[in-house]
Amino acid sequence: MNVNQHTPMASPYGQPQPGYGQPGYAPLDGGYPAPYAPFNGPASAYQPGAPPQGPARGPPTSGATPVSAPQPYNQYSHSQGDMQNGPPPMTQAPPRPAASQQYNQGAVNLSGPQPSYPQHYGPQPSMQQVANQMTGMQITSGPPTPAGPGYAPPHSSHPPVNTAYSAAPPHSYTQAPPPASSPPTQPPPPSGPAASQQYYGGPTPPSQQPFNSSLPPTSQQQFASPAPPPPSSQQTFPPSSSYSGPAPTPGQAPAPPASQPQQSFPPTQPPFSSAPPPASHPAFVSGPPPPAQGSFPPRAAPLSSQPGSFPPPGPSPISMPSGQYPGPMPPQQQPPPSQPSPYHSGPPPPRAQMPPTSMAQSNHLPPGPQGPPGPLGPMQQPPSQPGMQGGYPPQQNGAFGQVRGPQPGYAGPYPGQPNYGAPATAPAPAPAAQKRLDPDSIPSPIQVIEDDKVKTTEPFTTGVRGQAPPLVTTNFQVKDQGNASPRFVRCTAYNMPCTADMAKQSQVPLAAVIKPLATLPPDETPPYLVDHGEGGPIRCNRCKAYMCPYMQFIEGGRRFQCGFCSCVTEVPPHYFQHLDHTGKRVDCYDRPELSLGSYEFMATVDYCKNNKIPQPPAFIFLIDVSYNAVKSGMVNIVCQELKTLLDYLPRENPEMDSVVRVGFVTYNKVLHFYNVKASLAQPQMLVVSDVSDMFVPLLDGFLVNVNESRLVIESLLDQIPEMFAETRETETVFGPVIQAGLEALKAADCSGKLFVFHSSLPIAEAPGKLKNREDKKLIGTDKEKSLFQPQVAFYNTLAKECVAQGCCVDLFLFPNQYVDVATLGVVPVSTGGSVYKYTYFQAQSDTERFLNDLRRDVQKLVGFDAVMRVRTSTGIRATDFFGSFFMSNTTDVELAGLDCDKAVTVEFKHDDKLSEETGALMQCAVLYTSCSGQRRLRVHNMAVNCCSQLADLYRNCETDTIINFLSKYAFRGLLSNPTKAVRDTLINQCAQILACYRKNCASPSSAGQLILPECMKLLPVYLNCVLKSDVLMPGADVSLDDRAYLRQLISGMDVSESHVFFYPRLLPLTKFESGSLPVAVRDSEERLSKGGLYILETGLHLFLWVGASAQQELLVSIFGTPSFSQIDPSLTSLPVLDNPFSQRLREIIESFRAQRSRYMKLMVVKQEDKSELIFRHFLVEDKSASGGASYVDFLCHMHKEIRQLLS
Repeated sequence: MNVNQHTPMASPYGQPQPGYGQPGYAPLDGGYPAPYAPFNGPASAYQPGAPPQGPARGPPTSGATPVSAPQPYNQYSHSQGDMQNGPPPMTQAPPRPAASQQYNQGAVNLSGPQPSYPQHYGPQPSMQQVANQMTGMQITSGPPTPAGPGYAPPHSSHPPVNTAYSAAPPHSYTQAPPPASSPPTQPPPPSGPAASQQYYGGPTPPSQQPFNSSLPPTSQQQFASPAPPPPSSQQTFPPSSSYSGPAPTPGQAPAPPASQPQQSFPPTQPPFSSAPPPASHPAFVSGPPPPAQGSFPPRAAPLSSQPGSFPPPGPSPISMPSGQYPGPMPPQQQPPPSQPSPYHSGPPPPRAQMPPTSMAQSNHLPPGPQGPPGPLGPMQQPPSQPGMQGGYPPQQNGAFGQVRGPQPGYAGPYPGQPNYGAPATAPAPAPAAQKRLDPDSIPSPIQVIEDDKVKTTEPFTTGVRGQAPPLVTTNFQVKDQGNASPRFVRCTAYNMPCTADMAKQSQVPLAAVIKPLATLPPDETPPYLVDHGEGGPIRCNRCKAYMCPYMQFIEGGRRFQCGFCSCVTEVPPHYFQHLDHTGKRVDCYDRPELSLGSYEFMATVDYCKNNKIPQPPAFIFLIDVSYNAVKSGMVNIVCQELKTLLDYLPRENPEMDSVVRVGFVTYNKVLHFYNVKASLAQPQMLVVSDVSDMFVPLLDGFLVNVNESRLVIESLLDQIPEMFAETRETETVFGPVIQAGLEALKAADCSGKLFVFHSSLPIAEAPGKLKNREDKKLIGTDKEKSLFQPQVAFYNTLAKECVAQGCCVDLFLFPNQYVDVATLGVVPVSTGGSVYKYTYFQAQSDTERFLNDLRRDVQKLVGFDAVMRVRTSTGIRATDFFGSFFMSNTTDVELAGLDCDKAVTVEFKHDDKLSEETGALMQCAVLYTSCSGQRRLRVHNMAVNCCSQLADLYRNCETDTIINFLSKYAFRGLLSNPTKAVRDTLINQCAQILACYRKNCASPSSAGQLILPECMKLLPVYLNCVLKSDVLMPGADVSLDDRAYLRQLISGMDVSESHVFFYPRLLPLTKFESGSLPVAVRDSEERLSKGGLYILETGLHLFLWVGASAQQELLVSIFGTPSFSQIDPSLTSLPVLDNPFSQRLREIIESFRAQRSRYMKLMVVKQEDKSELIFRHFLVEDKSASGGASYVDFLCHMHKEIRQLLS
């Protein structure tokens, strides 16, 4: 089912997930399906019964499980909050007793059945069960056993579940031998953080992950803990293996044998092997799996019993105290943030349980080399090693295996959690239960983004075919050497599969996101304008491709062979040039079309509509003057702004006046046209009340030149607010308004843009009249799709007429209730226009955002009457298009208007085989009228490699572009499919992409490991963000209009905008170095520190989050007040204070706004304030209020889906 879907169950995934529910995915492997669900018996945790995968370690002699390991959770390591991304700080709370904690990587254990996942995947345990479990866990009522609360003897109601999990672990780790790539075992961790990581077999940090190098980089993800262990550290685990084994249960992470540092632990059994496996691992490598395993469930009571120590190794698995369970902890496990763990009532068990506290330790779990893993006493818990990341890091072991325990200490998900940093406090139990994956052990978007920035030092030169560009989050300079800049074209894959079968097998979408008129930074040259004379651009005779670097000149330069269709064409005499000794024309580098990827051609009259040179375009402003529009202040604001804005109409040469003409209309139930001819002393108003048959009552004087008619226009703009100040008309029309603008452009025989300022549902009797059809009862049913479709066909027909005339419509909405954006947006979306929405518009707080949007919309460069065609070389063809445009046939994308922000996504399919030698070529040509009235052709060329090996395909993909494509594909699918079917399709395709990689490219390893391609290791986290978006999984407060608006908005987004929309940027505001931004942190509440301030941007919203205990000097320098309680939460702009911090913060906010196509209104969010609910919605790695899975839970679910496909 769909992960995110679920009803808010206890926890999305079935686990309760209390606070954060870490449980989420409980055992990945299925451990307990339910949180603890009935415990199935040890094996269940992982595959039931499966013998340990690994060599089966003998029971670990060391017996103790590494305590800390469980710690599962670094969780927070940061408890501090600030920690944000890295491995948790060592500092963390005092180390906890590691003992119980076992790491249960298991969690990750993906190997087992993972029912737990939650979302009901698996039987969900009933709350009662959970409760029982918890109680049981608590068990021990006494102080929690060291094992961790929950660990105590199972006596409680259930046998100790954990055990069960743990048991499973056995195979858990299996340990496949590490792949070669990773060192089998790492030696003990090296010192330093890395070391710490290693500890655990050092998972390498995600980024580093060695990721099996062998394969395309897969991101093995073993994530070692976040910390990035040395990549090499991979350690011990074979990267690929990444989780080898069923992942040990979290708790389990096997402790490394005592002797070896944890790290070895990674499955690398070897190391372990020698030593008895740590108790924790059930995996026991060596001997046959201990029988106990099965029994474990009993959970080795011992474990429980002994608090401090881990159960004897033998049982150790068990020992995993519940916390450890690899399996999902019982939900309770994770207590909600606030509450410590549910269970555990007593003091925190010594067990590692502690909150991650020392994360490190927890991670480290084994005390590392520190002592035998032995059962560390609870206390013993290895100290957190400083270096250590914190605890076992996440078992890297495998890919993500780590399963974080439930965060032991973590009780809550949030940093605030009580136990957060605290020592182990009660929460411990939580850990037990569900062993939750350690968020720091799974691929981190921030780590990937930062690594790419470090790697990108030189300008990106486009001359190498099939070279993937830096990420959209990296600042880089582009040098065009024959392929279009990534600012114009980004591909999902820079290695295309040679055959359709291979493409179908991988399921990787083959698409390009093209932004033809993208704005370039000041240090890059805009495309050159080339004039080939009266004959027009040189083209291939057969396929009509334009001259480009892929054309091969032959016969001494007299003919050229097309790179797209191989046809040979004569070179016109005026274009002839000799060839040099390499076969290139001697003027190759003097001609942009022969040496660059992007350039423009002057189009001749043959390329113009009706074979005549176009008139300059016109802008028509149509203003709603009904009661709501006047009362909100919108009419007055628009009129005042237009007086100055008309001096900034678009122009190509800043020295010249704009040639764009303007016209004005106001309307409510009838339309008022204005004659503003320069010769008039006062403007004249002409009213058209017959809206069923719209016409323009005047020709001369409606569209005028601003400078000639300036006085009359200013007089009109002063009079409009006064004329309608006392209006009582509440009804409006909408269809006739667009018809009026269209008729005016037809009469003037020009293209242009309509700016419509509208406030309410058009219910007045007129063409295009609508009724309120918002029906919450349809949400979630098969009829929900009808709500995204236009209510009437009128607007589709009107849109087609607008496109034919080159009439683009931009709609500014100011609704106080439902206005049916799905219908009103049809014309803007079909004509290449934009919809801007200001719900509950208030002049005081929203004017700045509205005016900035309006200014940018009026001033930005735009092309009119555009047609785009994408040509490809033999073997592939463009089959599908997504964006704001109209198509009357299968090849031409028609745009009445095309601006610098609009992107069109094109999907390619095979119609023949491709060859590795020639690669695949695409050429996007856009014919448009510039704002000065000139007809032009903009051409973008792109060549990519072709491959016959799947590993090459997976080595050269771009996840951000894949997510851009998948989101547009899914959002369009909502028009014809139930939301649940759309979500399931997305999850299935993602699982197929990753399962194909695992099956065909990854080195062999246990099924318990989740192995991801290096360049797609963020696919699960980003896909989960798409699934949790308001469009696919709306919260109760998200209106139908909001969903329709976002669905339309995203259809035209480029990759950089869709990236920040789905995975917002969260920056800690600590000390600023001048010029550089602080490093972002992951979008999770556990990364927020009470003492800090954070800024979060989504491309549409900007939040400044203020921690309740932020330093006074920070508050004084930003807000001018030392008191948190005196900060005004209704601020929409920061006070201008004369201090470096205030200046730098305002600069950062302005730079964020400058990068986005829409102005982001600032919202100040105080911790614990009601507005924090809105802010939290954008912390996309956490479980969402509408039932969306947390990243950890979803990753487990994906692993389960992948395993089902592979089996």
